[in-house]
Amino acid sequence: MKEKLERLYNECVEELKSININIIENHKIGEIDIKLAKRNSKRYGCCKQEKPDQSCYHIEKRGNNMILKYDKFYEHHIEISEWVMDLDDSIIKNTIIHEIIHCFPGCNNHGKTFKNYASYINEKLGYNISRLGNKEMDYKRSNLDFENEANNYKYKIVCQKCGEKFYRKRLHKNLIKKYRCGKCGGKLQII
Repeated sequence: MKEKLERLYNECVEELKSININIIENHKIGEIDIKLAKRNSKRYGCCKQEKPDQSCYHIEKRGNNMILKYDKFYEHHIEISEWVMDLDDSIIKNTIIHEIIHCFPGCNNHGKTFKNYASYINEKLGYNISRLGNKEMDYKRSNLDFENEANNYKYKIVCQKCGEKFYRKRLHKNLIKKYRCGKCGGKLQII
């Protein structure tokens, strides 16, 4: 499985190089390593950053607090969940490129810069990079049986605006007050 991940990562690097995004020899991005996630997770993957560039930062205000946020890092550790490796290669590559975009300066969130890179890569290479994945659709595209998440979770949360369903084993006490739907920004309701 590790060899497959390395092979697909190298294919992604070559595809990005073909549209003039060279992540190997680019000193602006830093070092990137990729591996399988150690724990079983419902997320597709993640990018963890280390060694921030002390000169590239901005300050965010959250409530009464001011928080220092770094925009550029020199080390990036991409982890891909093991269950993703059972999916179609195109879906795995889509996930890998999504996480590679997080390595670019100013893209350690899903903000405007991330979306610009994603739309450019989608247009040039034909990917479907988005902020969220659809597990059920990806299983269908890979010709695999999808086990319904509703059986494994205690709480069902529904967006009042778009009807998107979310499942949780535990419930955060401020879920309804603090959080919104990841797709449309609508209010959430616990069922």
